[in-house]
Amino acid sequence: MPRMRSPAPADIKPITFYYGSGSPFAWKVWLALEHKRLPYVLRRLSFDAGDLRTPAYAAINPRRKVPAIVDDGFALYESGVIVEYLEDKYAGSGEPLWPHEARTRATARRVTAEVDAYVSPLIVKLTALVFSPPGPDAAAIAEAKQAVAGELPLVARSIAGDFIAGASASAADFTLYPFLALLGRADDRHPGHRLRTLIPERLRAWMTRVEALPYFAATYPPHWRE
Repeated sequence: MPRMRSPAPADIKPITFYYGSGSPFAWKVWLALEHKRLPYVLRRLSFDAGDLRTPAYAAINPRRKVPAIVDDGFALYESGVIVEYLEDKYAGSGEPLWPHEARTRATARRVTAEVDAYVSPLIVKLTALVFSPPGPDAAAIAEAKQAVAGELPLVARSIAGDFIAGASASAADFTLYPFLALLGRADDRHPGHRLRTLIPERLRAWMTRVEALPYFAATYPPHWRE
């Protein structure tokens, strides 16, 4: 069943948010919606049940991936573009997704670009190997772990305060966090690979601060609770 989150400003119609539980890309948009205090209706799609392959969803996102939104009849996909749209369209709602100061904003955007270009492919590859049936490829996992371990310290250096861009959370935090959480999820499901140890202490402390955001719990992947 669709669920409503966030108190709805009187002049904003609820946004329909299509997501897959545990998708880092969808989680980024979910955090952004909460941060902007925008009203939305959740539409959870099942990867296993083929929900992304239906003609109805293909009409919203012909690439048949999550996330996607429909805002008053306007369909949009690609997580980074959705975040930009939410900031542009609803600048006066909630908190800004990007810092106001030009250099700080540029740093946040740079970190976001680094996560998209370097961090996410490495973590997606590593976790896919860990989850692969019938059994993991130990050599491939070791190589993938080494690549992640080499990349994350570069990102950790960019934390400028409590969050990546300083005192307030931004889209940069929402882009990075879900991928690091995915390492923890893989650890929980397939113990022994010690993927959490790949995360530098500075990033682990930062993750704790993200998890303390008042709306974080509302965005936690539902099937991770099961």
